[in-house]
Amino acid sequence: MSISRRATPADAEELVRLRKVMADSVAGPSPDVSWQPAAAATLRDRLADPAGSLTAFVVDRPGGGLAACAVGTIEHRLGSPGNPDGTCGYVFSVATDEDMRRHGYSRACMEGLLGWFRERGIRKVDLRASADGEPLYASLGFVRTPDPAMRLSL
Repeated sequence: MSISRRATPADAEELVRLRKVMADSVAGPSPDVSWQPAAAATLRDRLADPAGSLTAFVVDRPGGGLAACAVGTIEHRLGSPGNPDGTCGYVFSVATDEDMRRHGYSRACMEGLLGWFRERGIRKVDLRASADGEPLYASLGFVRTPDPAMRLSL
């Protein structure tokens, strides 16, 4: 029996809180929370559609709230030789509260999310790994790719 479950719209605020935990651990603490209401509204809408292209798997914190999460989406891109139909999964917002780490919660969330991708026929899943997260992802079969990520903020 898995300790993770699929998130519901009621989990949106906690998922956003955990997203900030993840972001703060990668980029350093930020006092900016102005993005959180819009992010929670988006999550509530997208999680309300069980057949939708975004989901999250979570572990409940004893006493209330969430201890950990993994959020992912199915993306539709132009096909390629290794991916003729162009669909792929993308994992983001994998986070565990600091006091709840080393219990296998992120692994349980990732396993749930990867199962969800498999059920939908997704055979390629991408993510960006922090140094702390890379051992978990490697143990699940993820490997480094040769294509470096770049970003333009408009």
